Amino acid sequence: MLKALHYSKELLRTLTNRFSSGTFIDATLGKGNDLISILLNPVFTGKVYGFDIQKEAIELSQNAINTHNFAGSYQLINDSHENLASYLPDTVEIHGAIFNLGYLPGGDHDITTQASSTKKAILEIRRRLVQHGQIIIVVYSGHPAGKLEKEELFNFLSEFPQEEFQVLQYEFINQRNNPPMVLIVEKR
Repeated sequence: MLKALHYSKELLRTLTNRFSSGTFIDATLGKGNDLISILLNPVFTGKVYGFDIQKEAIELSQNAINTHNFAGSYQLINDSHENLASYLPDTVEIHGAIFNLGYLPGGDHDITTQASSTKKAILEIRRRLVQHGQIIIVVYSGHPAGKLEKEELFNFLSEFPQEEFQVLQYEFINQRNNPPMVLIVEKR
């Protein structure tokens, strides 16, 4: 069985193969691993928008990106994912998005994603999501803000109309220390 993070990467790879010239969102850039994973896919020629509120994350991502030569294009945005509508023309459709919630690995644990901004970003992505497009959300609930965010996201996503969206939960239920889990929203 794949651990949550590996499962999210496999989902992302499958999605970029399906929509190789599509528009993708890395809503929580961090060190740029998901954005780079998309751009490293040899069939990908689309565009990725990467968001992070921390300047350190933008710099770490840019440094990691500079070691590669990509066919696809990207834009790094030092702002919250909740403001993504300000950076994408209204006509842009989204084929996939990934969120790795929590805090920047190795960074300040007091700076975390918040349920309110995450939900706002998900709503905007959902509005633009193409048929069979996906929103992949890796949830880390091992810290207080993450536990609250997980609860709020469960309540929020459970209200998505099943006629339009499928929402899947992938997690291990017999492991200690609150292992990460993946939530996947797919437009029908």
